[in-house]
Amino acid sequence: MLVRVLFVSLVLTLCQWSIAAHAIELETVVMPGKVIAGHADIESDCSECHVAFARGKQPALCMDCHEDIADDINSRRGYHGQDEEASTQMCAVCHTDHVGREADIVGLDTEAFDHALTDLLLETGHQEVACEDCHAIDEKYREASTICFDCHAEDDEHKGGLGEDCKACHGATKWSETEYDHEKEADYALIGGHLEAECTDCHVDHSYKNTPTDCYACHKADDSHEGLNGTDCAYCHVVNSWTKTVFDHAFETTFALLGKHGKITCADCHVDNKFEVELEVECVSCHLDEDEHEGLNGEDCGECHSSENWTDALFKHDIDTKFPLTGAHADTACADCHVKPVHEVLLETDCYACHEDDDAHEDQLGENCAACHNDIDWTENVLFDHGLTSFPLIGLHLEADCEDCHETPRFKDAGEGCVDCHLEDDVHEKKLGADCGLCHAPADWAFWIFDHDRQTRFAIDGAHMDLQCEACHTRPVKHGVDLGRTCVTCHRRDDVHSGDFGADCERCHTTQNFLDVKRIGR
Repeated sequence: MLVRVLFVSLVLTLCQWSIAAHAIELETVVMPGKVIAGHADIESDCSECHVAFARGKQPALCMDCHEDIADDINSRRGYHGQDEEASTQMCAVCHTDHVGREADIVGLDTEAFDHALTDLLLETGHQEVACEDCHAIDEKYREASTICFDCHAEDDEHKGGLGEDCKACHGATKWSETEYDHEKEADYALIGGHLEAECTDCHVDHSYKNTPTDCYACHKADDSHEGLNGTDCAYCHVVNSWTKTVFDHAFETTFALLGKHGKITCADCHVDNKFEVELEVECVSCHLDEDEHEGLNGEDCGECHSSENWTDALFKHDIDTKFPLTGAHADTACADCHVKPVHEVLLETDCYACHEDDDAHEDQLGENCAACHNDIDWTENVLFDHGLTSFPLIGLHLEADCEDCHETPRFKDAGEGCVDCHLEDDVHEKKLGADCGLCHAPADWAFWIFDHDRQTRFAIDGAHMDLQCEACHTRPVKHGVDLGRTCVTCHRRDDVHSGDFGADCERCHTTQNFLDVKRIGR
């Protein structure tokens, strides 16, 4: 029984093979034309591409040879894997064979081809590129690489230091525009001034591996402290600006940088940038050379000066002392009065304490300068009441300048007599004495009044009334006038009697006329 079954099976198999062979031979006979050059080596074996009476199995035979296309379809990549028709319909729909050895059954229309159905969408910059720039003439179009580096290796300024994944940083729009997330990819965020830095500023020679992230590794050459303050730059500096610091001087050192202190450089106080040296915080420790007081006002500069402006003093003399600075005193330098250390000597506040050397009166008028002078101007608007002296100013004396009578500021040296000032004006040449006021008044020098009858013991009458003063007053006198009252005092030369009748001329003669003689006894 078993032998019979095996025999029947063998007969059936032989029958089927015979039928298939006859079918292939039939197809060979009816072949429409030569296949393309690429299929020429299998042209005699139709079974390589055809299954008799089973046209639907032909794509599978194509995939058996074109394994790369099969992989594209299965993985849905490339043109055949992404185009819906190319992955589902018969291969022969697009690639008809038996059209001759030289036929191009690919039939690619580069003008109409939709590159979006490939693994590389042509965007922006790639749209301007010609096909042959990426697709070599002697290679299949599908063999063109979609990896940036395969085309752009010569454009890699990083010299391979960042690998071959150009898309990680660059886009197809413009090669110079990057989208590299430095914080995410390199674990180092680029902020502040680092945003303006070029890659090669930190990655020297395009070395991107093991690049240090500490400040000093890059900024050692910028360290004006020359390493004296260590290598932790971030302790004071920020990435926004190298010159701006975050060092809290007030908190860290208990010395707040206020006013102009906030504008100076560290090296102005920290010589040679040696910050580990603890500095004194007293003003004189830095400003001793600028002390114009030469130590006279002590070492606590802050009592008078502020850090905003060295020249503007905070010391209020009007409030802090008992001597307000008014008038010219307000513009006086401290050293003009404080010639000795102010903390050792308490100055007197009276004028004479400072102005003794300015006393042109040489102590004649005492030490109360304010009795005449004011603190606005020492020589102007002098207040002095001459009426309180022994020589009140009246008449034309009121218009006279002080210098007219007082040749020097030693005012008491000036005499009170008229001739002390008017000696040169004395037309009488001292013959009438030194008391000009006997005749003249201060209202007007030319206007004078003298009553000889009342003011002397010698009445003027007769011919005497027509005489000039100098007729009797012939000689200068040192003090007052003291002439004799007898006639012979003036008329001795006129005495024709040669003194025989004595000195009493008026016994015979009258003042009307010397030649008229009175009768004796009458």
